[in-house]
Amino acid sequence: MTKSELFPTLSEIAFAEKDPDTITREILSVYEQITGRNLARADPVRLFINAITLIIIQQRNLIDYAAKQNLLAYASGDNLEHIGALLGVSRLTPTNSSCRMKFTLNSPSSNDKVIPAGFRVSAGNDVFALTEDCVISGGEGTGYASARALAAGSGMNGILPGEINQLRDILPFGVQCENVTITSGGSDAETDETFRERIQIAPESFSSAGPKHAYKFYALSANTDIADVAVIGPPVIEPGHVDIYPLMSGGELPDNEVLAQVLEVCGRDDVRPDTDYVSAKCPVAVNYGLHVKFWIDEGKSSSALLLAGQVEAAAENWVKWQKGVLGRDINPSELVHRMIDAGAKRVEVIEPEFQVLEDWEVGICVESEVEYMGLERG
Repeated sequence: MTKSELFPTLSEIAFAEKDPDTITREILSVYEQITGRNLARADPVRLFINAITLIIIQQRNLIDYAAKQNLLAYASGDNLEHIGALLGVSRLTPTNSSCRMKFTLNSPSSNDKVIPAGFRVSAGNDVFALTEDCVISGGEGTGYASARALAAGSGMNGILPGEINQLRDILPFGVQCENVTITSGGSDAETDETFRERIQIAPESFSSAGPKHAYKFYALSANTDIADVAVIGPPVIEPGHVDIYPLMSGGELPDNEVLAQVLEVCGRDDVRPDTDYVSAKCPVAVNYGLHVKFWIDEGKSSSALLLAGQVEAAAENWVKWQKGVLGRDINPSELVHRMIDAGAKRVEVIEPEFQVLEDWEVGICVESEVEYMGLERG
């Protein structure tokens, strides 16, 4: 297993030799020293030793794996959670999406009508329940209440207004429903990589002076879909102010629900120094267009179509890489490197040009054109 990309300066480490040839030579050497016999390749004893070698290799792999699971750079799953427990950091659990619901009476009523908390509505198989009573005042005809998805996870996000329009429970009066806001705020269980990063910066949260990494730790804890956080303070902005910019996984910008979650966590009295005025803001999208041409070496004509597909995929992955973190400069040199590494002979980038981004900015591709220009000699 390889170490996390979070630790690029650490060298790979191995706790046990696992190379089959090396292990076989070691066993043969010990056997020949003890017995004084040189074993031919077809010797039954040598065949037995080869079988023993396979068992030893499996054991060595288990030893190496078990030892690495004690290191933050390699640990995964439950083992990573045990490392987090040493610093009081636990994996974030999935959260439920929510929205604002509107209820309209089928016929006017002079009396108040109450739709109780827990009443269920849905958009097909996506079921939501009211988190508060919805009171429709006499003569009004409509009422509003918040609702939360019964199932946790990001899959319940993005349901457009008007799509949650089915009643799942029975009321003694006729009513119609619809969501008036897009569903948001749901998140999946925290991934190993995000959890690993929070464990690494957890000691920063022990300070009560408001260091940047402390705010980053708490902001990442607000929602499991937050992939990166920029914390901006003096001298960039005025003293006493802290602006927090969360970026969602996949380079998506946060909605108001996520910003509210970040502000709630980072603005707590046991997190925020009394002298800090904390704001949660949406990162600034720096839009760019992608127009690139590439050629395949004529000597690889038999696999040109396969290589072209790989090169186009490399360009797509560059777009995802570009918006993966905040403050990453728009770098066409990285694009050329990836495309050539994927099989292109020559690459011509028409746009974008190199552009330096601020810590709170993220490069977003709004138009993409990757052209395969054919084979080229030389």
